[in-house]
Amino acid sequence: MRIVSLVPSWSEWLVDLGVEPVGVTKFCVHPEGLHRRVARVGGTKQVDVSRVHALKPDLVIACREENVKAQVEALDLPVLVTDASTVEGAWKDMLRIAEAVGRAAHGRDWVSRIQAAWGQPRTAEWTAAYAIWREPWMVAGGDTYIHDVLRWWGVANAFADEQRYPEVTHWGGAAVVLLSSEPYPFREAHAKALREAGQTALLVNGEAFSWYGSRMLHAVQDLRALRSDIAQALSRKT
Repeated sequence: MRIVSLVPSWSEWLVDLGVEPVGVTKFCVHPEGLHRRVARVGGTKQVDVSRVHALKPDLVIACREENVKAQVEALDLPVLVTDASTVEGAWKDMLRIAEAVGRAAHGRDWVSRIQAAWGQPRTAEWTAAYAIWREPWMVAGGDTYIHDVLRWWGVANAFADEQRYPEVTHWGGAAVVLLSSEPYPFREAHAKALREAGQTALLVNGEAFSWYGSRMLHAVQDLRALRSDIAQALSRKT
């Protein structure tokens, strides 16, 4: 089956299902080397329609979060559109994709292992702002996958009442600001500047919070450490 994936998380998921796509975006960096050994069809929001057509795919996999509706519709090809805006929604989409590519049993096994590793949602102990950009500052709102990952691992989102990725001029009373490694590449200098301004800040691995699919299993170590990392950061402040 010839598949083009327009979503980094789903490209990795396909490979782990044993169905390597024939085309991916330039951001499909997992597993390592994938975007160099198969055809690239542009970016997640700049899909090259002619390149996709040239690959003659049986199926294109897209996502409402990452792809542009008009570009996906312009493909005029069979498309499986996903909408992984919650943890449980991601698991459902994983199973949908696995069934669509004839790997349903393998998909169920993967999802079961991830569910066991993630366990049940934790009780929130802190409130955090999850920053994805600066100049202007932008954070994850309450209708995002990032928000639900925070919730699942016991951290309340200071901007839960906002939608998508709002620009902000304050931190909404957050005990800590989480500075993601993607899409903006936050560095220690950014965290240090916030600390000097009196705000507790931590660098976090963005893939753990924004990649779904099989990356959810790889992310467990980072997510398990989140609560202790926040507690240590706040204790240093006091």
